[in-house]
Amino acid sequence: MIVITGATGALNGATVDHLLERLPAGEIAVAVREPARARRFADLGVEVRRGDYADPASLPGAFEGADQLLLVSASDPGADAVALHRTAIDAAAAAGVGRILYTSHQGAHPDSAFKPARDHAATELLLAGSGVPWTALRNGFYAHSLAWLLGPWRETGTITVPADGPVSWTARADAAEAAAAVLADPGAHDGPVTLTAPEAPTFQQVAELAGELSGRPVRCVTVAPEDWVAGQVAQGTPEFMARFTLGIYLAAAQGRFAGTDPLLPALLPRAPRTVRDLLAAA
Repeated sequence: MIVITGATGALNGATVDHLLERLPAGEIAVAVREPARARRFADLGVEVRRGDYADPASLPGAFEGADQLLLVSASDPGADAVALHRTAIDAAAAAGVGRILYTSHQGAHPDSAFKPARDHAATELLLAGSGVPWTALRNGFYAHSLAWLLGPWRETGTITVPADGPVSWTARADAAEAAAAVLADPGAHDGPVTLTAPEAPTFQQVAELAGELSGRPVRCVTVAPEDWVAGQVAQGTPEFMARFTLGIYLAAAQGRFAGTDPLLPALLPRAPRTVRDLLAAA
């Protein structure tokens, strides 16, 4: 039995869809906070269970009988993600789960400027100490984030950033499909594995590509981080979220998202989507 958490979200929901192409529905269960939102899986014969990291009492039943358990990382920027992950990992160990897989991040590092990357690093330490076989799916930075990180460049012809660095922008859909491939081949991947697109362009290079695709010049302008935060706040972004997002650019400048890995192309039946593909589709 494979149990997948967060299946009402875009990432793990797509992973379930791909698993259903490989395995009978009776071998898959989803553990979600709101079972009513997972009706589409129930209609396909997938068992729907209630499981909420913030409700420890819900987890033993949610994880029961799992040979493999895919834990989605907490998505609330204001939550204590590591504490929630600890609760889930402890419950998985107590339930006798055969292997825990976790949606981590390529940039997982305790010294990253991006808070979720520090949370991922701490969670991987919890997994390593859990006594349960584990796999951390270190996904590349999800490329759909470019839609808001680049700002209104189509109208202004300018991309304004507070720092620049290479990022292996990776399609979330590709990461979801790769996760299904890993789950369908139990035990083949142990510990941290990196799933990234084959290229890691800087924001300057993304701007050049955007200009090429749009047929007009697009500039990339770097401003001081505090000036960038002030500009975001002036546009209506809460300061907490502006500083949260600032961490992405600063971590990119640290080189946290620079590496690429051949595993993702090897797991997919086609080449991974590129930044060019995603910008052209948009």
